[in-house]
Amino acid sequence: MTFSLHPAHDDDPHLAGLVDRLRDYLGGELADYERERGFTPGSRLTRADLEPVWHRSRELGFYGIHLPEQYGGQNLTYTQLAALKEEIGASGRVLAHSVLGDMGGPLRAGDILKHATEHQLTTYLLPLIRGERACCFSLTETDAGSDVRSMRTVAVPEGDGYRLTGHKVFSSAGPFADFAIVVARMAGTGEQAGDKPAFSAFLVDLDSPGCRVEDGATPMSGEHIESDIVLDGCHVPAANLLGEEGKGMRIALGRVTTNRLLHCPTVIGATRRALDLTLDRTRHRKAAGGQPLLALQAIQHKVADMATEFYAARSMTYAALAALDAGREVPAEAFMCKLFVAESSFRILDEAVQIHGKEGLTQGNEIEYLFRKIRMFRVLTGTSEIQRNGIAKLLAFSA
Repeated sequence: MTFSLHPAHDDDPHLAGLVDRLRDYLGGELADYERERGFTPGSRLTRADLEPVWHRSRELGFYGIHLPEQYGGQNLTYTQLAALKEEIGASGRVLAHSVLGDMGGPLRAGDILKHATEHQLTTYLLPLIRGERACCFSLTETDAGSDVRSMRTVAVPEGDGYRLTGHKVFSSAGPFADFAIVVARMAGTGEQAGDKPAFSAFLVDLDSPGCRVEDGATPMSGEHIESDIVLDGCHVPAANLLGEEGKGMRIALGRVTTNRLLHCPTVIGATRRALDLTLDRTRHRKAAGGQPLLALQAIQHKVADMATEFYAARSMTYAALAALDAGREVPAEAFMCKLFVAESSFRILDEAVQIHGKEGLTQGNEIEYLFRKIRMFRVLTGTSEIQRNGIAKLLAFSA
């Protein structure tokens, strides 16, 4: 893989065509849609704002493109999907998260199609794939972040279903969702010392009695995309149990290695955007004496280091994805990629802010927003410390 801020994918003509079409849509029609409505990263978006993007993206073949052909997708490889996610991150579009289905769509639902019954497919997941319904994933609780097994949301079997009680936080896409994928501890398990808890996963309609969707905390990125899901004896029919009772954590954390890797390309894309903006500034911004910033050796060294770290992060991520496509197990590589991409991208954005000076500290400047957005990745989807723990454990096990 060679260094480029505008990869061409010449070795994969099909992917190259997809990337070209995606860039055209992101930079053309979608950019116009956002501009006409004055959307910014801090806008309070509504379902009505997102639905046209879901439907148009579906018409263009992007919404759910990674899925098997039987579900209207193109059965992409992980590498191909990653390349599209990178373009999403690099686009600078506010609504880019809705193009492939990250925001409540096929990518948000995760790998649950294989666990779904015919009823669940027909009622929930196929409409979601078509952009008719949306979902959020509700796993995290205030006292159950990295240690999700300490969750307190409980499911009590009752008659023809279950009663769910608990409080979920950080349910991304919650403000736009019709239903949630909720993981709860089965009542009577994990309550005594040494008693192993059992967890189940449920499809919960968010307009059900006993279920409330509340405004979630606003992350430092300023985006209003989170909700709390409050369950107060919410009845869920047995038909909405996803998979087997007691196997919910396996469903929730399934394909964790793959998902950990697939979070990286979007961040790489956003970092690519920041590096591109920074290089443009150094070429055109004049320093004292009238020279462009890039003529100064101090700036040259900064952008050289930024580009090198970007190349390393991107190369290791795509190498791991290629191995995954070849059928190999890559748990250590996934931990390493998540760690290195998060840490190196943050260092690159920190330098980007420095080079932009006061403009880089000003709200409304894209670099300032990207800095806040990228900083979050050192915590989200597993902190850097958790990644280091995983790497060390695997190294010890393989010794």
